[in-house]
Amino acid sequence: MAVFNLLQHTELSGTAASFDVTSIPSTYDHLYFVASAKTDQVAWVDTCELTFNGVAGTSYGTTSIYGWANPPVAADVTSHSCIKYLYINGASSSSDDFGTIEIWVPNYANTSNNTQVLAQWGWVGSDATDNRWISGQTAGVFMNTAAIDQFTLSAGGNNFSTHSTFTLYGINGAA
Repeated sequence: MAVFNLLQHTELSGTAASFDVTSIPSTYDHLYFVASAKTDQVAWVDTCELTFNGVAGTSYGTTSIYGWANPPVAADVTSHSCIKYLYINGASSSSDDFGTIEIWVPNYANTSNNTQVLAQWGWVGSDATDNRWISGQTAGVFMNTAAIDQFTLSAGGNNFSTHSTFTLYGINGAA
């Protein structure tokens, strides 16, 4: 049976540009992250950016598919500075609408392979006259064989809003 070990939980009492956990020990099998968040971006939706170990440059690749329009949308980027296409609510959605993100980082301490990431995310945005829904999956790669010891989710140049929550777990015993 998998054991979830809490590494860090944060609920914002103000705004913040990122959620950052440093000095992650290599003693777990996998990392699991979950957030309920929105940003101060003046739009319905905003994208988050994930980096590891403080590395930017051209070390990441991302592919994503999501239901926002008809037909669904697909996007990908290689040689980028982060894993992107992780969407949550922006400030134009109702004040009580927050998006969710779940991210799995399997075998994060492995130094033989590049680090793979699988994320699910979704949000519902509403105001007095309109409702919008979006959900999707994103796969990413950190093209570096270093063990992950830092996890940073940023608000894509904006700030995460008050009451956004972020939780990172180390997982043991998961196959």
